Amino acid sequence: MRFTDNHCHLYDPRVPEGTDGLVEAARAAGVHRMITVGCDRETSQQAIDIAARFDGVWATVGLHPHEARHGVGTIVDLLDAPKVVAVGECGLDYYYDHSPRDVQQHAFAEQIRLALTRDLPLVIHTRDAWSDTFAILDDVGTPSNTIFHCFTGGPDEVDECLQRGAFVSFSGIISFRTAEDLRAAARRCPLDRMLIETDAPYLAPIPHRGRPNQPAYVTHVAEALAAAIDVPIEVVADATDANAVIAFRLPAP
Repeated sequence: MRFTDNHCHLYDPRVPEGTDGLVEAARAAGVHRMITVGCDRETSQQAIDIAARFDGVWATVGLHPHEARHGVGTIVDLLDAPKVVAVGECGLDYYYDHSPRDVQQHAFAEQIRLALTRDLPLVIHTRDAWSDTFAILDDVGTPSNTIFHCFTGGPDEVDECLQRGAFVSFSGIISFRTAEDLRAAARRCPLDRMLIETDAPYLAPIPHRGRPNQPAYVTHVAEALAAAIDVPIEVVADATDANAVIAFRLPAP
């Protein structure tokens, strides 16, 4: 089996193995493709630099809602860098409100427009903000390749994502005992709309919960997702690996 971790942060200093160790461990686990995701100018540049160093690794450029106060103008030029495959992560986070909500909304709308004008996929982060997320997408226009990263909704929210033609990315949360609504959502999601991710170094799946996450652990996400929808893990691995190529327009292996 081969896997794609479609959302990780390979530059994060909290991972003691360092970037090289993470990539080596991932490849040993069968994770042959990774997308390292930017959250502001500094981390987007780091993602670009890492993607340049490794085959099978690509970068995104985005302004996370926590960083929305810095302005989208701080990242636009980085979208022209090699191996940048998407705009994001961007969106709304009303749980922490590290940036004012109106500023988050403006930055989100601007990044949707960037994805549309540049014909790039869009990676969305949304937390406690589903209705406003959908409203802004409907107002500005949903890019043809839109990914809801680290999906945390239930059946109603997954239906809304699918109605907009989006891909739904499941993280280690799918393995958590309390995540029954999420597993119910997964059962409503067609295989050809599913992706898997680690969001490393966050949200390590069982049996690694409580430790720093890493792309090698996306195999456990696939295992938990397969159990939730009652299919063999090989089916989830093959489908999500192929879907990542489509969602991010990656070179075929």
